[in-house]
Amino acid sequence: MATEIPILPGIAAIADRYDGYILDLWGVVHNGRRPYAGVVDCLERMRRAGKTVCLLSNAPRRVAGIVQRLSEIGVPPDCYDHVMSSGEATFEALRDRPDGFHAALGRRCLHIGPPRDNSVYDGLDFDIVDDPAAADFMLNTGNHEYTDTVADYEGLLAAAAGHDLPMVCANPDLVVVVGDTIAICAGTLAARYEQLGGRVAYHGKPYPSVYARCFEMLTGIDRARIVAVGDSFRTDIAGANATGIDSVLVAGGIHADELAATPGGPPDPVRVADAAARNGHRPTAAVAGLVW
Repeated sequence: MATEIPILPGIAAIADRYDGYILDLWGVVHNGRRPYAGVVDCLERMRRAGKTVCLLSNAPRRVAGIVQRLSEIGVPPDCYDHVMSSGEATFEALRDRPDGFHAALGRRCLHIGPPRDNSVYDGLDFDIVDDPAAADFMLNTGNHEYTDTVADYEGLLAAAAGHDLPMVCANPDLVVVVGDTIAICAGTLAARYEQLGGRVAYHGKPYPSVYARCFEMLTGIDRARIVAVGDSFRTDIAGANATGIDSVLVAGGIHADELAATPGGPPDPVRVADAAARNGHRPTAAVAGLVW
């Protein structure tokens, strides 16, 4: 049996250990429609305690849009200090072309994703096309509808693979909590594309470059005093492990059913430890939700 992972009653239990907090959004701060109970109070208490809060989201849109959406659903700007997103990282990579993969992409872009994600390429000199045969590359920001499945995109992905189109994935997440349900994300479509032989470049968690941007925002805080809080072993905990910082798993997010001691109940420390062992990514501690 894997060694148990401490279950915290709330963030107050570790407040004396950390000065900088890298917080996931979907599944931790909100469910896409409203903040979880106790979250805004927790953020306000963290700020009053002198903590620096950096929100790090795998949302495939730029920071300005995320800030606007947070305000719309009831998370005001004075609850946090900084925001970074996979969408922002994607925009910067498409603009700056920092490596060989991105430099070779061309300008004709086939966008898989809803119009709300267009900020990832707005302002860039791209021709947006619908036909894989007319494209130089694919920009994958995710499914159009939360009810979509991979099967809905199989034909398009297969055609793109047939043309050997490189894909830029603006959200490595496989799934996300939307209201009370789980929906697929761009990462699931990218994984299928790789199965079809496609080439994919990912931006966001768990990749080190997006954490480097957060560390810039948390300048002056020792790495040993920074903790990441998220609900995904594959992205949040893996990213924290890879960058050498502590992490807290929010067990009430995408792994809620797997980790709960009882349906809808608190996390089971044995289940959390066993899941960490299976996933190969171990959090420093776990908490049911982001509460003080």
